[in-house]
Amino acid sequence: MIVAAIEERRLAANARMPSSRELALSLGVARNTVVLAYRQLVDEGLLESRERSGYFVADLDFDDPSHATHAEMRARSPLGPDWSSRFGLTPSTQRNIVKKIDWLRYPFPFLYGQFDPSLFPTNDWRESARGALSVLEIQNWARDLIDGDDPELIDQLRVHVLPRAGIFAPPEEIIVTVGAQQALFMLAQLFLRKETRIGIENPGYADARNIFGMISDRVVPLAIDADGLVASHEVAACEYIYVTPAHQCPTTVNMPLRRRERLLELARQNDVVIIEDGYESELSAESHGTPALRSLDGDGRVVYIGSFSKILAPGLRLGYVVAPEPVARELRALRRLMLRHPPSNNQRAAALFLGLGHYKSHLRRVTHALKERSVLVEAALERHLPRWRRLRGVGASSYWLEGPPTLDCVALAREAEKRGVLIEPGDVFFMGDAPPRNFLRLGFASIARERIGAGIAALGQAAQALGH
Repeated sequence: MIVAAIEERRLAANARMPSSRELALSLGVARNTVVLAYRQLVDEGLLESRERSGYFVADLDFDDPSHATHAEMRARSPLGPDWSSRFGLTPSTQRNIVKKIDWLRYPFPFLYGQFDPSLFPTNDWRESARGALSVLEIQNWARDLIDGDDPELIDQLRVHVLPRAGIFAPPEEIIVTVGAQQALFMLAQLFLRKETRIGIENPGYADARNIFGMISDRVVPLAIDADGLVASHEVAACEYIYVTPAHQCPTTVNMPLRRRERLLELARQNDVVIIEDGYESELSAESHGTPALRSLDGDGRVVYIGSFSKILAPGLRLGYVVAPEPVARELRALRRLMLRHPPSNNQRAAALFLGLGHYKSHLRRVTHALKERSVLVEAALERHLPRWRRLRGVGASSYWLEGPPTLDCVALAREAEKRGVLIEPGDVFFMGDAPPRNFLRLGFASIARERIGAGIAALGQAAQALGH
């Protein structure tokens, strides 16, 4: 703003600038921000600082080439670097799940992967965080662990988290990550090449598809049914498969034990490595005892990914991988090159949260709250969208809805937003250039129970406005 005014001669030479306090108040910014900006303009020769008088516009000779304006310099070199030709990857062009940053201001946020702040265990987490800030604990986590993890968190995972999925693993097979997302990214870097054939569920997790697709040209869609991933010859033809058996993403269906055993048998027969994402497994484990693929794996071909995002908070960004020791060793070395290790203070706070028994009690509260909400969602869907097909696996925090064949889920999302309702269009979960557009995901972990009925009524009104 100031630069343009000087270069366009709207601020005359020797004109006195407003004081830093005045300009900060006018712009609604911190005074230090203005002071730093003024100093930079002095360094660039556009302003002069006069002792006890303030800042003044410099007397510049714009005919001198050394004082060319920013606009003139852009005109002389209009392009600069051709950045597009320098990119090895363009992830911004991928089809991604898009969620509004300001979702909390909407009255009816039916979003998956977010959380209702009222469910967060504030007092218990505060106790754990304070414990991590004791003098002794700081001595334990403040040092650089290089490629290591907090041993206390590893122990607590082994005692309180992994056994719920039937997984028992030594410490050297466990590595902490910055959420499940980083785990997927590192596994892709470690396992995939351009010609590697990796299969993913279709519909399936869009971020996994995009991560794998940045490296491999052979990301293969795999069919699912009412029991999750189908153990098919397409699976047998892959080198790797990515699967979400606890709650299939996005349909939420639970893979039964017989299907899991068949999938493992097929993988053994064809030397397929399985990347198992324990997607909401901690929630389904409360309702039924189907063990993880990793726990049934007899020859070490399953790599298991877990996260605290769904049960605690996505902003915590703590996840973990359980893998055969050679894989865990390489993942640890790769992670060191990326970020050394996840923040140790967060690891220690999470370890204390688990060790003090807070995780177990919080899990009970969350599963109870989600069960209550699921009853309300089911009743509201039956009332306002009775002809739509709906799926919800045991313990899941979302519904997968199939509307009429002519429904456009993107148009519905726009129409619903006008009524304060946020939903997730389902087309992004499908592979291909022409995905079906009559599906949507309806999460209910992020919306207060008393708003569910009104929110789904508003969604029904949005569908009616589009002729459905």
